[in-house]
Amino acid sequence: MEDTIVIGVAGGSASGKTTVAARLKEAFQNELILICHDSYYLAHDDLPYETRCKINYDHPNAFDTERMIADIKKLKNGLPIACPIYDYSIHNRSKEVAQIFPAKVIVIEGILIFENEGLRNLMDIKVFVDTDADIRFIRRMLRDVNERARSVESIVEQYTTTVKPMHDEFVEPSKRYADVIIPRGGQNEVAISMLINRVKSILL
Repeated sequence: MEDTIVIGVAGGSASGKTTVAARLKEAFQNELILICHDSYYLAHDDLPYETRCKINYDHPNAFDTERMIADIKKLKNGLPIACPIYDYSIHNRSKEVAQIFPAKVIVIEGILIFENEGLRNLMDIKVFVDTDADIRFIRRMLRDVNERARSVESIVEQYTTTVKPMHDEFVEPSKRYADVIIPRGGQNEVAISMLINRVKSILL
């Protein structure tokens, strides 16, 4: 599909990336598909749960990014993909996959999608969602407790040992690759409207 538009939505953990992606989906409906980098976490079937809990999931090496690149290329060429499904409750990839079919707009969402040059080069528009660190931490805490059955202690330990250090080392520096920076994430109505209008103008 030569007219496919690929939009990358990056930013720190719980910055509002998902909200921005959801607003794009709302605007373009069936013309848009969303691919999350988290779906491409490497499988660790050979490791016990206790060991999987200690993996640094905020490092680029935690992802099978090469498979994601191959899948995005397939979609751009008009071919469907079998996207992996990741289960946060067990810290491992599910046995199931999601069938995803090509669309005019592909949104790639994830904290590290700008870190990889090969993946970055597939994007036509690169958006970085920039949100205050304290707000991101509070959002992450609430999400992981309510949606991922995590304990407060495990969330704090993970944040201090891997999430924040990896954000400082990989995520924040990748902001320089962004074409658009959206402060305050999903609350920035003006920036989101401008992004939607930009995509609409390209599709015309």
